[in-house]
Amino acid sequence: MTYRVCFVCTGNICRSPMAESIFRARVAEAGLHGQVEVDSAGTGGWHEGDPADPRTVAVLQEHGYDGDHTARQFQPSWFSRLDLVIALDSGHLRALRRLAPTEQDAAKVRLLRSYVHPSPGHHSSTSASHAHFDAAGDGDLDVPDPYYGGMDGFEECLEMVEAASEGLLAAVREHVEGRAA
Repeated sequence: MTYRVCFVCTGNICRSPMAESIFRARVAEAGLHGQVEVDSAGTGGWHEGDPADPRTVAVLQEHGYDGDHTARQFQPSWFSRLDLVIALDSGHLRALRRLAPTEQDAAKVRLLRSYVHPSPGHHSSTSASHAHFDAAGDGDLDVPDPYYGGMDGFEECLEMVEAASEGLLAAVREHVEGRAA
């Protein structure tokens, strides 16, 4: 059975397509391509049908990722087929949980940066198996919207997404292997 992950930001042209592309690459590297499906959407439909922001595409391609994308709006009906809905900031998290038809669906919504593993010097009260629920260390788990800024914001976004992808992949792999057992 395929495990389905959807990344969600505001308009689906900056952060979520970046997260989708990076995580899809991680899934392929891990040999889970046929077992994990990755996509993205926006909480709003303003950019529906548009490609990703040219700055997103440039940063992705510069780092060896695919920049091909078509924006779309997240639909509440998708919850039934998704296993995990990854919000890029706390505003998206709240909006998605409000859209969720059931408590079970609301529990599928998580912040991307909640999957950042603590740095070696970071002392966490949680066990290693719960590291993906740990804070990123600075208490702020939002991936800032780079849309109104310069290229440095897109680079920062890419770094944050890459940092969280390892922990997210570990959590997804655990679920996939658990299903296969």
